[in-house]
Amino acid sequence: MRAEAWIFAMATAFFVVVSPAYWWLTYDWTGTSALVMTTLLAAMMTLYLGFHAARMDPRPEDRKDAEIADGAGELGFFPPYSWWPLWCALTLAVMVYAVALGLWWLFIIGAALGAIALSGLVFEYYRGVHAH
Repeated sequence: MRAEAWIFAMATAFFVVVSPAYWWLTYDWTGTSALVMTTLLAAMMTLYLGFHAARMDPRPEDRKDAEIADGAGELGFFPPYSWWPLWCALTLAVMVYAVALGLWWLFIIGAALGAIALSGLVFEYYRGVHAH
């Protein structure tokens, strides 16, 4: 995680330089506050990753003497395909359409169907305790 911490540290340094320069050039409160919050977010990630990198054993990709086989093993479960993202997207489209037209009854129907679609997406491969 040390490499990731350095990437975020460079991003933090970039935003520290850009934020006051943006303010000086534009005097825009909205963009400046967004850049300041982006700076703080990058600094938070730098501190988090740096804190954990110092307290954990190096991963195979962090070691210079690591072999390719050191990173072998199970990476996790990846589902082959799913229809649930389609239903989630369609219900979101119905909700956005309802808000655009001011049809709150259609928004409520879309939200109810969206809750069902989202539950289906989350629990698609759940068959008991920690089963796939």
